[in-house]
Amino acid sequence: MASFTVHTSTATSSYSPGGTATILLRRTRRRAFPYRVSCSAADRPVVIGLGGDSGCGKSTFTRRLASVLGGLWGGRTEPPRGGNPDSNTLISETTTVISLDDYHSLDRAGRKAKGVTAMDPGANDFDLMYQQVKTIKEGRAVEKPVYNRVTGRLDPPEVIAPPKILVVQGLHPMYDERVRNLLDFSIYLDISNDVKFAWRIQRDMAQRGHSLQSIKASIEARKPDFDAYIDAQKQYADAVIEVLPTQLIPDDNEGKVLRVKLIMKEGMEYISPVYLFDAGSTVNWIPCGRKLTCSYPGIKFACYPDIYFGNEVTVLEMDGQFDRLDELLYVETHLSNLSTKFYGEVTQQMLKHADFPGSNNGTGLFQTIVGLKIRDLYEQIVTETATAPAKAAKA
Repeated sequence: MASFTVHTSTATSSYSPGGTATILLRRTRRRAFPYRVSCSAADRPVVIGLGGDSGCGKSTFTRRLASVLGGLWGGRTEPPRGGNPDSNTLISETTTVISLDDYHSLDRAGRKAKGVTAMDPGANDFDLMYQQVKTIKEGRAVEKPVYNRVTGRLDPPEVIAPPKILVVQGLHPMYDERVRNLLDFSIYLDISNDVKFAWRIQRDMAQRGHSLQSIKASIEARKPDFDAYIDAQKQYADAVIEVLPTQLIPDDNEGKVLRVKLIMKEGMEYISPVYLFDAGSTVNWIPCGRKLTCSYPGIKFACYPDIYFGNEVTVLEMDGQFDRLDELLYVETHLSNLSTKFYGEVTQQMLKHADFPGSNNGTGLFQTIVGLKIRDLYEQIVTETATAPAKAAKA
């Protein structure tokens, strides 16, 4: 039997995030789609910012987004053809994803000599980042630098043509106000310290033989820069996916079962938050066990209005994990404002990428939902831009 409680209220509560959750030009000759050095005003790119710590799931999110956007490639992304094999850029038919690692002003040796990390703003060229994102958004190609993650050095630049959707992902997409103002939508992936620690223990102790003390020391050494320069950006994000330890297992420290929140701002121009059952209400829902198979410790959903860094938000929360993704349709039918094009699209996307990290919990579900929101945003902006001249003529 399903269980849920609903509390309707016009007031919102004060929100505090759980824990601290939070040049040699090499031109491409061959592409699978027309190579554009510029585009018309009506076809200028929509720019998405994707931020978060290293290893927080940004690459998985961009793969899910490319799948939602679809196209002749079936949503696949790949490096620029005929270019640098170590390029950090990924391209699909509709989307180009550039890594902000490419705007490091210091290579690995330079950072070591100066005693700074890649998170330090002084190790990054924000002037060039702003100039190039602005140029691409204006519909013109740029010669973007390439940071080689293998050698730790800066390679010759590559040409980035204006796509339909440009995703700028990395450590600092919302750090510089000028870059932040160019973003049409921004997402921050917020992995809590407890979950990071649990994941690092599983990876570094089990697979790499590191000691518990060395893992703790590594996390603590980078924490000041992370808190000051990376985590602080989530206050500017339009959507935050926050990953926390489960509350379904007392004193859990393994990080295998997760409580995930999708925090979305209210009052955005093109995007409205997803909600469960009734917009604006506080809802706690335990799905019917006959309709949604889930082993111990089960699954619990919640949805409620809140305040996040002074902004009114709607929070959708999932604690637990799915045993059978095909049964996700039961959950999908209870969610509203998903921006889907057909019945069951969220479930279809999740099944399509069942092997992606997080597909059995709220991280995959909420990344997919945000991807659908970005598609809707893009289509609304394109329609608005295309009809603007006719509206102006009538005015």
